Amino acid sequence: MSESGPDKSSPAEQTTRTKQSAASKRSTGRNLPVAIASAVVLYAWIVGSLLWWDWGFIAFLIVCAVVGSFELWRAFTGRGLHVVLTPIAAGATLTFVATHYVAQHHSQFTGAGVLLAGLALMVLACLIGRLRGPVRGFINDAAASVFTVGYVPLLLGTLILLLAQPDGNVRAIYYFILVPCADTGAYAVGSLLGKHKLAPHISPGKTWEGLAGAVGVTCIVGAVLGPLMIGAHWWAGAIIGILLSLAGTVGDLIESMLKRDAGIKDMGRIIPGHGGAMDRMDSLLGAAPIAWLAMLLLV
Repeated sequence: MSESGPDKSSPAEQTTRTKQSAASKRSTGRNLPVAIASAVVLYAWIVGSLLWWDWGFIAFLIVCAVVGSFELWRAFTGRGLHVVLTPIAAGATLTFVATHYVAQHHSQFTGAGVLLAGLALMVLACLIGRLRGPVRGFINDAAASVFTVGYVPLLLGTLILLLAQPDGNVRAIYYFILVPCADTGAYAVGSLLGKHKLAPHISPGKTWEGLAGAVGVTCIVGAVLGPLMIGAHWWAGAIIGILLSLAGTVGDLIESMLKRDAGIKDMGRIIPGHGGAMDRMDSLLGAAPIAWLAMLLLV
């Protein structure tokens, strides 16, 4: 009998297989209670450190940079690219500490200079480190290392500059409120009304309706919380919300493109119920430099 032939099993057997298939699909999905618990713990640390201990937040960013760079190293390795990881991990740690210290004791613009200098030295160290390998593949490996420096430490480092702005800790909390609001708005509206695909070749689940939901929710939340939290005009808060929703969506698409090209579903498993660090930082990374610049200019 061909596999494409009619199913002659009994109704009871068909029901059993249907239940097993449904259970299998559920088992491969996200464990919602674990995911919620992980998110609560992470946000408790972020908000608590921003309110009472700046260095705790810097430590969090360092961990994110090191783990995120490692996850990219592993993804690139699967594609035959070799990132020089040690200078990135060590350089991100030293650069973040120095940037925060200088920005707090001098100015955020001086801190920005330290951040850029640290990143430049990281790039140089990666190129020097790759000289020990074979000539063949040098360009691809060097490009992968430079991409990792620019994608993780550079984008995360802008949050240190945001922290150095007046009332920077509250501004950072504002950022960490708006970006998840965009994700929530996109999911809620997209799941209910989504029909027109935004980028089907990258993320089939994203729709233009979901993007509109993200923009609408963050616009409203930004306009309401802007005057209350960061002393911005309501219209400035609305603009910041719109910008962060758009930047977060772009960051999410970039991460999805990376995973598709690498042929992986998740970047890692370090966060229970969520996957890897990069799986949670996708929209946050895209929105980080926009948050720093928008609040610098509009608030």
